[in-house]
Amino acid sequence: MTPILMLGAGRMGGAVLDGWRRAGAFEASDLMIRDPAPGAQVAALEAEGALVNPPDAELARARTVLLCVKPQLWRDVAAETAPWLASDAVVVSVAAGVKSQDLSREFGGRCVARVMPTTAAAIGQGTASLFADDPAALARAHALFEPLGAVVDLADENLMHAATAVSGSGPAYLYAFIEALEGAGQAAGLPEKEARRLARSTLIGAAALLAETGEEPSELRRQVTSPAGTTEAALNVLLGADGLPSLLREAVVRAVKRSRELGA
Repeated sequence: MTPILMLGAGRMGGAVLDGWRRAGAFEASDLMIRDPAPGAQVAALEAEGALVNPPDAELARARTVLLCVKPQLWRDVAAETAPWLASDAVVVSVAAGVKSQDLSREFGGRCVARVMPTTAAAIGQGTASLFADDPAALARAHALFEPLGAVVDLADENLMHAATAVSGSGPAYLYAFIEALEGAGQAAGLPEKEARRLARSTLIGAAALLAETGEEPSELRRQVTSPAGTTEAALNVLLGADGLPSLLREAVVRAVKRSRELGA
């Protein structure tokens, strides 16, 4: 499956590169990276043997192409790249909303897999939703992303929109919740430093407990909610008619809608 040609080494591409390096998944010499403004991370890989911004003729050596550009840019990148690729190169795309049939068409009919990863791939704690009609393309996507964390296969490509809304965008929801909790702590009188430390360490610990025990979130919630206690008083707000369940349903609906728009 190597060499691997990465098209775009921005936030997501950089997270994948960091994760591979951390896991020892691929040698730097297995990588070709194209990016208009490569940073220090890519320069370090270049020093270790990666080929950065190779000439067009070199692209024919790539066995796997990882498309890591923004959805608005993918067609231009495909037009620049596809004519130079080997006919049996497999394309793995992380471009949100972009359909397999469109990717395959613009990449000259090559086999395609779609992936929606998270940036925690950088530390081996990522989550990647995968879809491919072709078993070989799906296996290629697994080989790229299994070293980076959990992978979830989707049987229907249409589910990629929901996976994007729940998982791909999900980390931002958590970060927004942490920001809001820190702000609420300060509003209640805590100094900024203490509010930040309490909110962050509490949520990190809670997530670690969820992962370690395998308990359902609902059960862990019940375990820390005493009848008529402080937690119940707060949850009556958070789980009320206009609380988190309603807000998150609407947030996911909006994200699904935008994912569909990006693929149009």
